Amino acid sequence: MDFMEVKVHKKGIVVIPAEVRRKLNIKEGSVVELEVEGDKIILKRKMTLLDAFGIDKDMGNSAVKELERLRKEEVEKENSI
Repeated sequence: MDFMEVKVHKKGIVVIPAEVRRKLNIKEGSVVELEVEGDKIILKRKMTLLDAFGIDKDMGNSAVKELERLRKEEVEKENSI
């Protein structure tokens, strides 16, 4: 495990070093999970469905749109009953 020291700024802001952001593909707007374990703070990159299934972005986006469309149809059916 890599060890890095970072500074806590006003309002508790901590900057994740660029090397780590690149390694974990964390970009502006990415969501990370924060976990407190004893006296440790653990940050984990939250995996998306695309990450989990290794789908390329274009294919993944079309799959997500199809899932959203199907779910919308389900909700409309449920609401009409």
